[in-house]
Amino acid sequence: MKAFTKEYIEKHAAYFEQVSEYIFYHPETRFEEYESAKYLSEQCEQQGFKVERRVGGIETAFTATFGSGKPVIGFLGEFDALPELSQEPNEIEEKRWERHIGHGCGHNLLGTGAFAAACAAKAYLEQHELSGTVIFYGCPGEEGGSGKTFMVREGVFEGTDLALTWHPSPTNSIMSLSTLANIQVFYRFKGIPSHAANSPHLGRSALDAVELMNTGVQYLREHMPDQARIHYAITNTGGFAPNVVQANAEVLYLVRDTTTERVMDLYERVNKIAQGAALMTETQMTVEVDKACSNYIPNRALEKILFESLEEIGIEPPTEDEKQYARGIFESLSEGEQKDYLGVMKGFGYVGDGSEFTGKYVSDCISPYEIPTEILTASTDVSDVSWVLPTAQLSTSTSALGTPLHTWQMTSQGLSPNAHKGMLRAGASMALAALKIFENGELLVPIQAEFAEFSKQNPYTCPIPEDVQPSALGK
Repeated sequence: MKAFTKEYIEKHAAYFEQVSEYIFYHPETRFEEYESAKYLSEQCEQQGFKVERRVGGIETAFTATFGSGKPVIGFLGEFDALPELSQEPNEIEEKRWERHIGHGCGHNLLGTGAFAAACAAKAYLEQHELSGTVIFYGCPGEEGGSGKTFMVREGVFEGTDLALTWHPSPTNSIMSLSTLANIQVFYRFKGIPSHAANSPHLGRSALDAVELMNTGVQYLREHMPDQARIHYAITNTGGFAPNVVQANAEVLYLVRDTTTERVMDLYERVNKIAQGAALMTETQMTVEVDKACSNYIPNRALEKILFESLEEIGIEPPTEDEKQYARGIFESLSEGEQKDYLGVMKGFGYVGDGSEFTGKYVSDCISPYEIPTEILTASTDVSDVSWVLPTAQLSTSTSALGTPLHTWQMTSQGLSPNAHKGMLRAGASMALAALKIFENGELLVPIQAEFAEFSKQNPYTCPIPEDVQPSALGK
């Protein structure tokens, strides 16, 4: 299996790099990934998968299926980009495009790596005439959209036995940490316009309400759990005329905590602050939930198979050019980012003190696998998949040590040779893990037993209300 997987990935490396490049040069934000979804689904069809588009009622979501019977193994692929993160590739200084969208989280790599894994697994099933089903899930809107959570709510993953996925990062490791649940909410205030100098007493400022709400939330931060997080962006300030009392204003809040239940408790406290701001300013306030996601539930039995597969695939040492480029990226980071380079890696499951990286700027080793006691203070919609079927994630080194996600440096490395090597390493590792399970169904027993035990004590409730639908950024 290992020899087959490595040979298949190496033979088709140029093709998968081409797929990654296409997605990189066609960056699109959440639920508007029309070009990327069209291209990737067409590639699935060309590879012999049966494609179903617009799954879960989402225009840019699709599934690509091959085979029949059990087990059914899914590979989760993402392809959305981020606003304000355009960047010319393979540079060591910021050079933005005119169109300010870019793959600052490496989803051109993520989607392609999962696609490569699905293709390799399909090829093995064909060659060995094995029973089993491979499904590549084209998942839009991970960045601020919780696309997979909507897909879970609509039953898209029903019938799948397990899911595998990965994420680009500076390390080679199993993503073994749980994550934060979250909810994203629009608060809209409506006041009364008036002349700010001649009749200010007649106006009621919606912008004042937003500012008071934000101030109130600042005081809340002292009285919330340590691992909770609250972020906001003012999305409508009410206009550009200071001599007009702003009649409309809007702020978007993202509230996180360790579980959905705790998120909802914190969310209600934020609601009360918003209501207080409206009372103080005599404005009207409305609340609109944008999206939400649960906390990630790792499946340790599946993680162990994935880790063994990553070790078997191994790492090709970086070339001198790759080392020099990684050094240039590392030196472009701030002093604080350089000092905290291990912090980024530990979020992706790295275990160690960093001593193996002395004098290096790119990872050339695999981190040991350990079950962690801490959590990752970030969120992912992979979490909701993990609540409805066993799920495991890995990460491979696609960027220089210390490269934070959502930065121009991450975007710049999206087409680098090291990034594509990491992408193919991830694809091969996930494919090999799947092949082991296709060949030996007994491996499913502990995976499903662990999942069943968790589910018995923790029934799933989708955190997104039924009346909330996926929406594009800013709509």
